[in-house]
Amino acid sequence: MLRPHRPRTRFRALVAAACTAVLGVSLLAGAGTAAADQEKAPAAPTAAGEKVIGYFANWGVYQRNYHVKNIQTSGSAAKLTHINYAFGNVQGGKCTIGDSFADYEKAYTADQSVDGVADTWDQPLRGNFNQLRKLKAANPGLKVIWSFGGWSWSGGFGEAAKNPAAFAKSCHDLVEDPRWADVFDGIDVDWEYPNACGLTCDTSGPDAFTNMVSALRTEFGGDLVTAAITADASDGGKIDATDYGAAARYLDWYLPMTYDFFGAFAAQGPTAPHSPLTSYPGIPQEGFNSDAAITKLKAKGVPAEKLLLGIGFYGRGWTGVTQAEPGGTATGAAPGTYEAGIEDYKVLKNTCPANGTVAGTAYAHCGNNWWSYDTPATIGTKMNYKNEQGLGGTFFWELSGDTADGELIKAIN
Repeated sequence: MLRPHRPRTRFRALVAAACTAVLGVSLLAGAGTAAADQEKAPAAPTAAGEKVIGYFANWGVYQRNYHVKNIQTSGSAAKLTHINYAFGNVQGGKCTIGDSFADYEKAYTADQSVDGVADTWDQPLRGNFNQLRKLKAANPGLKVIWSFGGWSWSGGFGEAAKNPAAFAKSCHDLVEDPRWADVFDGIDVDWEYPNACGLTCDTSGPDAFTNMVSALRTEFGGDLVTAAITADASDGGKIDATDYGAAARYLDWYLPMTYDFFGAFAAQGPTAPHSPLTSYPGIPQEGFNSDAAITKLKAKGVPAEKLLLGIGFYGRGWTGVTQAEPGGTATGAAPGTYEAGIEDYKVLKNTCPANGTVAGTAYAHCGNNWWSYDTPATIGTKMNYKNEQGLGGTFFWELSGDTADGELIKAIN
């Protein structure tokens, strides 16, 4: 079964060169049995700076054994203003279901369920969607946004961009399906990347993204329409490839993915923090830091209140490292529970505690492994930056990386 995931190997530095070659001048529901057709509460506005958005990955219910109930028991639900549900797919120019079993078929027992009530064999909606309905009932101010695309499933956006109106209608029809219309409060587009290269290269042109989100706004009206976007602020990089300033008028906010800048996809190093807040002497690539992305997006006309600061609830690491400070050589990716070179914060805080900071984030050298990740203390630094810049809030990837008692989300203010 295909399960798109992030954190994932983005091959940022390698793809940048390939992208130039390929693109050439183109870069110039209530309770479990509640009726889904009940009236949806309007998406009440949240004050600028106060948004706290966490991604919930639908595949987390498998190997990770992380369920919607964990959002409640960890205390995270009380801190969140929005959940981004990842991911729906994009196929044949349409929004489609990502994983039907996890999304709406899986039966939950009483001990697994948000409200302690087991699913029945004949109820019309089960799975994550029904659990999210119960979570919203327990937390009336919480909103849920369905995110489409992601690293693995962005290849379909190029086809969708050929007929934005048809794509937008398909998305609205799916998100507003009567079985779960009350669960979702809008749509998030995670196109990696318009008119640039991600897992695949897109040549739709600099206006394609704007045309797409304009069509989505027309279809979704007053519901939330948001977008997760690149944070590559290098000269001629991915932010420069698309007119994000023009598109901003159609969106409630942007989620610049200010993480995954560096990692063991560059197997030999140099070691570098994957989510630096600022630049620092020796950074492997200028423009690969949060401040550079925020500054460039503002310069392109995106209002500060429509920009959220991204944080990773995980670390990226190398092995074969002898140098404690950033900039060391490596022999490959450090071992990880689910993927080499990546590990959850809840694991790293115990197995490789942070023993240094650089550029507003933390790093750790343990034996011959070197990891970078955010801690409650470095999140505090980033919150100060968010407030100083007048940003609309904070978002993070993703909920299952936190401790059982929500150590990281509690550091977000």
